[in-house]
Amino acid sequence: MSIHQNLLGGPAPTHLPDEPGREAIAAGTPAVEVAAAHPTSSLAWAILADEAFAAGNTVESYAYARTGYHRGLDALRRAGWKGHGPVPWEHEPNRGFLRALHALARAAGEIGEKEEYARCSTFLRDSSPTAADTLSA
Repeated sequence: MSIHQNLLGGPAPTHLPDEPGREAIAAGTPAVEVAAAHPTSSLAWAILADEAFAAGNTVESYAYARTGYHRGLDALRRAGWKGHGPVPWEHEPNRGFLRALHALARAAGEIGEKEEYARCSTFLRDSSPTAADTLSA
């Protein structure tokens, strides 16, 4: 028996490849510039969502978060994800998608979109309990 075998019978964790623009963001490049140069970067869109939310621009935050979420879903599917299973926070390239998903839930809750809030909150917790706890703190 392999020590890496999933004994619960569920899908293996999905680990996204490194995200375009992550190094630029780490170096201090504004997220708006990174999103323009790398529109597939969930991390850049998630940061834009956080910035908009902090500025009181909830609708804009929702739009940025939705973009990052969908870019992340595309990346997950390319990485072999089948619509469910763990997306660990501990794998840093997964964080852009998880942050966008959290931002989408947060903005949906603020605008009263209860079903979307519940769906995204559950999706985040199911994907990564660590992300749900970390991002909600």
